[in-house]
Amino acid sequence: MIRLVLPAHLRTLAGVDGEVELEVAPPVTQRAVLDALEARYPVLRGTIRGHGGGPRRAFIRFFACQQDLSHEPPDAPLPGAVADGSEPYLIVGAMAGG
Repeated sequence: MIRLVLPAHLRTLAGVDGEVELEVAPPVTQRAVLDALEARYPVLRGTIRGHGGGPRRAFIRFFACQQDLSHEPPDAPLPGAVADGSEPYLIVGAMAGG
């Protein structure tokens, strides 16, 4: 079971509170997690990455195990602690401005 933390605006859009738990078949990759998330919550399609599984949106970041995974290839395996559910996979809305 993968534990996923969404930013507040995406939790509101999906109608969830707190963490989301997803079943993801191995290998556990960013693409597999996002595919499972979008399958369960179709309203999130196009909000985290481009429609049809395109690249990550500019102001979205991915973190796990105190690492920024935003620039990792989408098919690279996620850390084992994420795959076994002991650590959450974080989707974070980045901040910009001046």
